[in-house]
Parts: sequence; structure tokens; C-alpha cells
Amino acid sequence: MFELLAYLKYHLRAGTAHGLHSPFVYGLYTTVICHDGPFAAFAPIEARRRALLRSPDRITVTDLGAGSHTGAGQVRRVAAIARTAAKPPHLAQLLFRLVNHFQPATVLELGTSLGLTTAYLAAADSRHRVVTFEGCPNVAAVARATFAALHLANVELVEGNLDETLGPALAALGDPVDFVFFDGNHRRAPTLRYFEQCLAKAHEDSVFVFDDIHWSEEMEQAWDAIRAHPAVTVTVDLFRIGLVFFRKKQPRQDFWLRPRRP
Repeated sequence: MFELLAYLKYHLRAGTAHGLHSPFVYGLYTTVICHDGPFAAFAPIEARRRALLRSPDRITVTDLGAGSHTGAGQVRRVAAIARTAAKPPHLAQLLFRLVNHFQPATVLELGTSLGLTTAYLAAADSRHRVVTFEGCPNVAAVARATFAALHLANVELVEGNLDETLGPALAALGDPVDFVFFDGNHRRAPTLRYFEQCLAKAHEDSVFVFDDIHWSEEMEQAWDAIRAHPAVTVTVDLFRIGLVFFRKKQPRQDFWLRPRRP
């Protein structure tokens, strides 16, 4: 019910390219967000998704985040996780296009799940480094099998509680963070904490993407706080995800845009 009401509010504000006066956001919207052409990398990843959806395996899941909207218990079928927790193709492929467009050298993903979205992030450019974080050992094992099946050599999986692993991993990176996908804990305080930690390694051209920004009241509060942060200059609300930019020469603006439906 919360998401439905949030969507109605979003729908009343959201627009398209018509009347979009920011050249940066107009170009991003028309050439990346609304792009609907296929890429060669999509087919093998979707084949892996189909294999996971057919999997008879069950695993014990350690959930360190806000839990599941479906009320799933600790012992879950891999197929059910692939169906309900993995990002759907249209969203994962949007992330692929964003990485393909901005060409980040270092990509962080907070929340690996079964590794399908990670695969899209990694397949966008085999030269960039993807560091992904997963709290549950059994889920991480399935993700590693995904990376092996897709022959992805540019992925590093950090296993453990994100509250304990993110700080040391950021300190050890050495390089700045160019692109971060936040999907690790759908609560206000952890989301803002992870944002501040990653912000310390960000630069003017970094791109932060937040998942499920209207998933709950807490996530909307976190999104509003992020939009209001003094380091943030441009945000794009696509309902399911929110894009954050730190471009200093860009006027301070917030956009609500309707992505093209799959």
C-alpha cells in the first residue's frame, strides 16, 4: 500500500523529455535511460537467470537488511530468490547502460544477491573493477557460481556484514569511487551511513544509484535526505531507482522522470 501511494505521488510529478531544460539530463534520459536496444552481453546473463529460476536448490539465508516484502523465511529456494529478490531485466539493463555510458573505472555494488545485477555491471566493460558486497555466505556462493558461469574476471566479492566490511574495503581501494549501486539495506540510517562513507571517496563525476527509493517510508526519508545533501547537485527519480550526481558546474536540480516501460 505504501508503494502504491508513493507511485501515485510520483506519477503526478514525473515527466518525459518534453520540457526538460538540462542538456545533461536530457542527453542522459534520451540516450541512456530510454534506450531500448539489445547488447550482446544481455543474452548470457538472462540465460543464467533462467537457470536460477529452474534451480531446485534451497539455501539458508542470513538477512542483515530490512527483510523481504514477501515474508520469506530463512530457508529459501534459489528459484524464489531469483524471482523476487533479483533485479528484473529492465532495471539491471538500465544499470548496464549507465555504466556503459559513464565508463567508471571502479564500481561498487552494495548488495550482491545471486549476482545477476553484478554481472550486468561487470559486463558493461571488462576493463573496470567491480567490488560487490554480500552479507549471506550461502547467497554469496550462488553469486560466485554466477560469475564463474559467465566468465567474469573483473568482479571482487566481499563477504560479510556490510556495516563491518564497507569501511575497510573503501580504505583499501586506493582509487576514488566512480559508480556505486546502493542495494544493501533498505532502512534509513544504514542507507545514509553507507552514502556518507562512499561520498568520502567520490568525485565530481561520480554516479550514485539508489535502489527502491520509494520502497518504504524509511527509504523515502533517506532519499529526501540524500537529495538535500549539500554535495549533491542533480538527482533523477525514476521511482524504482534514484540517480545522484555531484557535478559542480551543474545547476542544483531534482528531476522526476518516467522511464520507458520494458
